Amino acid sequence: MHAVSVGEVLSTLELVRRLRAEFPRAPLFLSTTTLAGYATAQEKLAGIAAGVFYAPIDNVFAVSRVLRTLRPSLVVILETEIWPNLFREAKRAGCGLVIVNGRISDRTESRYRKQRWFFGNVLRWPDAVLVQDEVMRERYLAMGAPAERVKVGGNQKYDMVPRKLDPQSSLRLFLEGLKPAEVWVAASTMPPGGPGDVDEDDVVIEVFQDLAARHQSLLLVLAPRKPERFDVVADKLAATGIRYIRRSQLGGPLELPGVLLLDSIGELSGVFALADVVFMGGTLAVRGGHNILEPAFFARPVICGPHMENFREIANEFRASGACVEIVASAQLAGALDELLTHRDRAIDIGRRALECAHLKRGATERAIEVIRGVSAKSCPCVRPNLAAVLFLWPVSLIWRWVGQRNRRRQRRQRQRLNVPVISVGNITMGGTGKTPLVLYLAGQMRRAGRSPGILTRGYGRHSLDKNLILEPGARVKVAQSGDEPQIFLRASVAPVGIGSNRWQTGQLLQQRFGADIMILDDGFQHVRLDRQVDIVLIDALTPFGGCEVFPLGRLRESLAELGRADVIVITRSECARGTYGLEQNLRRYNTDAPIFHARSVAEYWVNAASGSHAAAGELPFSRVGAFCGLGNPEGFRCTLESLGIQPADFVMFGDHHTYHPREMRRLAHQFQIAKVEAAVTTEKDAINLCEGCVELMAPVRVYWLKIRTEIERETEFLQFIESRVGVARPGVNRAS
Repeated sequence: MHAVSVGEVLSTLELVRRLRAEFPRAPLFLSTTTLAGYATAQEKLAGIAAGVFYAPIDNVFAVSRVLRTLRPSLVVILETEIWPNLFREAKRAGCGLVIVNGRISDRTESRYRKQRWFFGNVLRWPDAVLVQDEVMRERYLAMGAPAERVKVGGNQKYDMVPRKLDPQSSLRLFLEGLKPAEVWVAASTMPPGGPGDVDEDDVVIEVFQDLAARHQSLLLVLAPRKPERFDVVADKLAATGIRYIRRSQLGGPLELPGVLLLDSIGELSGVFALADVVFMGGTLAVRGGHNILEPAFFARPVICGPHMENFREIANEFRASGACVEIVASAQLAGALDELLTHRDRAIDIGRRALECAHLKRGATERAIEVIRGVSAKSCPCVRPNLAAVLFLWPVSLIWRWVGQRNRRRQRRQRQRLNVPVISVGNITMGGTGKTPLVLYLAGQMRRAGRSPGILTRGYGRHSLDKNLILEPGARVKVAQSGDEPQIFLRASVAPVGIGSNRWQTGQLLQQRFGADIMILDDGFQHVRLDRQVDIVLIDALTPFGGCEVFPLGRLRESLAELGRADVIVITRSECARGTYGLEQNLRRYNTDAPIFHARSVAEYWVNAASGSHAAAGELPFSRVGAFCGLGNPEGFRCTLESLGIQPADFVMFGDHHTYHPREMRRLAHQFQIAKVEAAVTTEKDAINLCEGCVELMAPVRVYWLKIRTEIERETEFLQFIESRVGVARPGVNRAS
């Protein structure tokens, strides 16, 4: 989300909270432009947003780098911010793009209209534009925004939840101890908008001097809009001899009548609850006005000047309902204040009307959530490489693609068939997509169906002179001989395992020795030399298309068009995804026929690396943990931990298939001890790659690894489809075809 400054941040708090509840697993980030906006967001969104940062300059290199880092599925722009490169790069990265609470001020409308040729193109990128009212809709349409995408959503500011000061805050305690009989809040005062304009701080100070003679127990809370004005206003107060105290220097007493200079950020809303009357700044100076809803939610009467252009709809409704007091010149401010401070019944009645007006227009947040939900479901993020990578790696990527296509054509001409059915499990990206758990799942299902499955695998990373290894279930061999993933197959003891680069030859040996009547080919989508009856392709819901580019520019093994060869598509880690509708729509561009299923990883139990003892996944044998893993997609492990309610104090990532050396284990132990963790958790695959003596090297930090399994949604339908393919498979012959 992007909110330019304090006002936008405050107006979007309720939307942010609703988004947090709507997408509990999706990290939410907020960017802002101003110092005050950043400070307010840091304070108000603590524990809600995963991060708050300054928006990048709107250059392609800066914007695209932020998008590559955060990998958002959705970008939400608040109010008037129109950044051409941000909009374009967000859409190029497959993000949903929504403008919420959209408005175009009177001051900027004429400039935007003159540049309609430019903004008309920019405003075609957002998927939806929710504007505050019909006037704003007409302005967006006049700029060239598509009519079908621009809807009136209402004003987010109506949905704000007013928050009082913390009862224990020093400001609240100071005001309670002061006990003023009357409190006037001059909110968000502004300097002149141009030559001949009024300085609202000067006006307020002059009016206070006039009122102080008649209201002996009056407290003025003066809150300049801009932090850079705090010292300027303090000097003005000192020059007049008015008794005052700064919020940042509370400690001593204040004699009434006096002034509290509110030189802080984020406390003004809470002060409204203590006011008897409010003057809203930015309305006497030619500044377009500020939001009068905040004091209205506390049923406080508001005085405003003639300049409410930025809040025209709100001003019109309050004016029509008698819910505010409007003055046309600064000379009228003293009389209006004196009237409300003297006649409390009238002040209370105006405040009541203001509260009624504020509540009548609520509901914009709910409408925004509905639109965001729909756009998010259709998005399919695919962060593109930077320009430098494109320039240097694109030629290599072309060579990789060409060599891969040539090899696969040759392998198809030399394709060989086993005389038993083959189920291939593979993917189209480099790195982990959950192939190993799915292979074990299929082997278990085939065994339960009365078959004798065998598992064929290349044994990535193994160092062995044996051309083929044919191993019985549960066999013990060194990781260097087999590779790490075959070790998981062997430990599961669900099927014999054949390891070798020539899967046809390995399959024959596996069939001869163990009588396997069905083969499950691990990581076989690109191994087209072996004929198969079913090609299952796994797509990781977290990183589905590997940057949408072939290696080394991206993480694709081959072009996305090759998905057309798949018989079944399984979207893995679907429990971690923010919605898969957009992903499925993209998959249908490349394969219109293959059924699509969803799989999720389920934690089974923890294994103590020292003792081998088990503990149920939900019964955590530790409290504060550090995590480490060497996977193709470590975010999958993080997601599984989060599903168990575990937030690691530290999370260390290594390369896929990483082999851990003693020096690394000692360094890891030191790092985790600094983080004050009592246990280190990792995956089964990583546990296999740990060095000897790792438990002692990590002491006193205990080491656990997590056993997981795969569950398939619509499991019966999935298995019936597989059986329909392998059950009618024709017995082959041992020849090239």
